[in-house]
Parts: sequence; C-alpha cells; structure tokens
Amino acid sequence: MTVRIALAQTSVSGDKRENLDAIAARAAQAADEGARLAVFPEASMFHFGKPSEPLAHAAEAVDGPFVHHLAGLAREYSLWLLAGMFERIDGDARVYNTLVLLDETGELRGTYRKVHLYDAFGYKESSRMAPGDGASLLFEIDGLRFGAMTCYDLRFPEQARHLTRGGAHAIVLPAAWLAGPGKELQFDTLLRARAIENTVYVGAADQCTPGFCGNSVLYDPMGVTVASLGESAGVVAGDVSAERVALVRATNPSLANARREVYAGWAAREREDR
Repeated sequence: MTVRIALAQTSVSGDKRENLDAIAARAAQAADEGARLAVFPEASMFHFGKPSEPLAHAAEAVDGPFVHHLAGLAREYSLWLLAGMFERIDGDARVYNTLVLLDETGELRGTYRKVHLYDAFGYKESSRMAPGDGASLLFEIDGLRFGAMTCYDLRFPEQARHLTRGGAHAIVLPAAWLAGPGKELQFDTLLRARAIENTVYVGAADQCTPGFCGNSVLYDPMGVTVASLGESAGVVAGDVSAERVALVRATNPSLANARREVYAGWAAREREDR
C-alpha cells in the first residue's frame, strides 16, 4: 500500500483572501503531482503577526468561511487537505491553534488543537492561545494511517510515540518554524529523529520566508530523505509505503523492544517524588 502526499510550503500574510489564493495554487500543484493528501503549514489562514497582537479578531469557527473554502478546493482537486487555522473560543480573547482535515469530498474529517504552546526562544504563545486538551488526530487514507501534530509539538517525543502507538505509518507536521541561529538545524534534526526512533515517515510542511525556515521535507522510517524543498514557496511530493514501514521495523524493531512496563515504573516514581 502506497499513498502519495504533497507538502505545500507557503508564505502567510494578514490577508485571508491572499492566503486562500496561495493555498489554491499549491492544491493545484499537489493534484498535478498525483497526491492524495496535501499538507499545508501551521496558521495557513492568517499570519501570527507581532507577538503582542491578539488573534481573536482573525479567528473563525471550524465551520466558518476558511474551512468552507478549503472544502471547495478539496472537492475541486479530489484531495485530502490538512491545514492550520486560528479557531475562535467563545468568551475568551485567546484562540486555539487548530489543524483541520478535509477529505476529497470536502467533508471535515477531524481537527487537532495544538497541545504544546511555543513559550520558548523569547516567545509566549500561551498569552494569545489556549492549549488543546490532548485529543489526537489519526486518520486513514487508502489503508495507510496518518497522525498529525503541529510545529513545537515536534520537540516532545512523547507525542510522536503516542501517534505511532495509535497505528500511524506516517506523521505529518504543519509548521511555522521561526528562523534564527541554529533553528534550521534543530528542525531537520528533530524531524529525522522522530522518524528514526518511531520507524515512521515524518513529513513537515513549513511556512517560508520571510521569518520562517521553509525546508519542508519528507523522511522515511530510516531517516532517509524522500523529498525536500529549500527556502522558497512550492510543493514537494513523495510516497508513503506501508511495506517500507514493515521492512524497516523488521530490521530495527525498536518499538517491539521498548520496555513500556519499565517506563511506567519510572513515571510512577516521578509522581511520588513530586
């Protein structure tokens, strides 16, 4: 079983119409590449803006205009689409950093609210956003199982392992990975590590210049590059194979060799020590 996925790398502005036009152009490219799933960056709907600026004015419900337009694109190009948006929270000035998944008929098939907020490297995402409750997004296309997480989640190996234990053959990561000293190296290192340690494919669709790293990439379960982009906007596509996952896990059975009962004991002792 093989599924072709496309990673769409875009710049995102404060103009929703402009952003939707960019998504439409990349969806057309993804369809031309023969993809079944097109993955778009974190916050594809509207830019992050300045860290001090609230985002509630730009946020929408998951049945709002942005998702409605995505549904039309999904139907037009017969694609599954995964993209990031800011979701409105009634009665709260904060927003959810949410991924929405639509199938090729335009049906909303799932959402994921970012669990780990980017309170790091001088930023405090939690001042503008509320964290998700931990509900995961796992879905199947043509017999292959995918898990989704968002940007900063990549730094927490527990989440990728959780999705792998949920049956994922591949983990897809919409991101807006900020540029800066060492950031591109960290992005690449962590993506490859999550693939190798979980023996899954890992694909990242990142925002690109200005301000973000770009370098969207798909790694296979051995950490081998399947497809990659540089710093400019574009689309790159590659195949995810269940047979390749099975072959790698036969060679490197690290999941089977994991000592889950030992880890549970460690966690229990940590709780007792608090």
